Amino acid sequence: MSPFRSYLAFVKPYWKLVAVTVLVGMIKFGIPLTLPLILKYVVDHLLTGNLTPDEKTHDLLKVLGWSFLLFVVIRAPIEYYRQYFAQLTTSKILYDLRAHLYGHIQKLSLRYYHNHKTGEIISRMINDAEQTKSLVETGMMNVWLDMFTLTIAMAFMFGMDWKLTLVAIAIFPFYGVSVKTLYRRLRLLTKARSQALAEMQGYLYERVNGMPVIKSFALERHESKQFSRRNGKFLDRALDLTRWNALTNSIINTLTDIAPLLVIGYGGYEVIHGKVTLGAFIAFYAYLDRLYSPLRRLVNSSTELTQASASLDRVMELMLEPYDIADAPDAVPLPKIKGQIDFEHVHFRYERSEDWVLKDVSLSIKPGQTIALVGMSGGGKSSMISLLPRFFDIQEGSIRIDGIELREATIQSLREQIGMVLQDNTLFSGSVKDNILLGKPDASDEEVFRAAQAANAHDFILSLPDGYDTEIGERGVKLSGGQKQRVAIARVFLKNPRILILDEATSALDLESEHLIQESLMTLTQGRTTVIVAHRLSTITHADQIVVIEHGEITETGTHDELMGRDGSYARLYNVQNLGDAQISNA
Repeated sequence: MSPFRSYLAFVKPYWKLVAVTVLVGMIKFGIPLTLPLILKYVVDHLLTGNLTPDEKTHDLLKVLGWSFLLFVVIRAPIEYYRQYFAQLTTSKILYDLRAHLYGHIQKLSLRYYHNHKTGEIISRMINDAEQTKSLVETGMMNVWLDMFTLTIAMAFMFGMDWKLTLVAIAIFPFYGVSVKTLYRRLRLLTKARSQALAEMQGYLYERVNGMPVIKSFALERHESKQFSRRNGKFLDRALDLTRWNALTNSIINTLTDIAPLLVIGYGGYEVIHGKVTLGAFIAFYAYLDRLYSPLRRLVNSSTELTQASASLDRVMELMLEPYDIADAPDAVPLPKIKGQIDFEHVHFRYERSEDWVLKDVSLSIKPGQTIALVGMSGGGKSSMISLLPRFFDIQEGSIRIDGIELREATIQSLREQIGMVLQDNTLFSGSVKDNILLGKPDASDEEVFRAAQAANAHDFILSLPDGYDTEIGERGVKLSGGQKQRVAIARVFLKNPRILILDEATSALDLESEHLIQESLMTLTQGRTTVIVAHRLSTITHADQIVVIEHGEITETGTHDELMGRDGSYARLYNVQNLGDAQISNA
């Protein structure tokens, strides 16, 4: 399906509104077409006619009265409703388009976000989507209204003098050739400019988020140069487009100015020889503006539509991005689970061209057990837990929860029963309460308070300026690392999942915060199947089963005591960490 046909799906619900806007616009554009006829009547009947001065004055006042009624009383509300309906239609369509895009990007897998810059995605949703409104306002409204004006004006002109009309439209073919030749390149230049803008916005988004790093490394001058390079690239693309637009306008305007000269020459000759009245000639010249103004707008519309089409291509590229992770046609909601998890001969890699991240992994976790995944960085621990909520899909083997293969259940019902606490949990701008409610948006205040108390967060929240209503800033910048982590744990308490995933949840915290969070996590894991990814091995000695993963394979499993007794990889890692901690303590 072409991008334009896909876009029409968003226009279709408002076709009646589009039709009303066009009808109102026809009246709005039709009213000025009577002005040259009024001018012809005044010149031929009143100024050069054989009436007495009193009769001419009387008729002039009558004409002015009707003209004021038409141009002031009638046209004013017509103009208002035409503008209002046009903006109402495009605004509703843009609302639907962006709502659909937002729903779409939420369904895209994490793989897509790993391969695309956030700023570029935002640029397509905001800037490019905004540009597409010209397809409706210009392409489906203004173009037809200009064609209507053009047709009516030519009908009046042919009615007055067909020969003079042919002279007036003699340059029409040159318009067609110019538009066809010039606008083919305009589309490419517009798309290149949009891409350069998106790249600059993507870079800017990353740097704004990483401003503490820039300041800590004193990179202001370096980053200014980097931004100037991308800003300069955008400037070059914008100037390329500007030059081409300027060339297009100069050619079109030159062609437009030739027509009046031809009409003045031929029309003046006709008046001199008495073949055309002076009033008819003046009216004809007035219609010339009514003829070429919509024609010039049509040419400008070609520019707008070319730019809008380029933006539409970029919007549709995003909208038609396929889903890596989606519900199977026969997927069913996952019932309330007990928490049995089984990995059966799982093979996984992020891209086909890459090596296997997990190789023939098999693991069984009983309901309510706490399992710890340990090993060196890059071994596959985080990849393994990202498979449980289906952030990614495996290529071989199967993963089952309570005997149900993950791909047989709906994604929504699966993720509703899994809670995650990460090393760097994302908090959103808004209040503390808003962020806790992410765990259960319809929860009562009492439920929020209980969740915060369970997470050891209630006391510090009450000490904030506005308590639970305190605004915490983007990504929770107004909170400390330990406070952010406790808010994240509170929302998992509120969610009350059957399966809990803890990924390095305390590795970046001070000892006091770690103690408070470990205490709340112990409460949180009670009665839940818990999978822990831990770097600090002293925090997972209580686990029912410890799984050592090296180079994508499970090399050891057992309790802490069992693994220490084997004196294998786990024992070496544990001893190295204990030795390091002891040296730090002695120092």
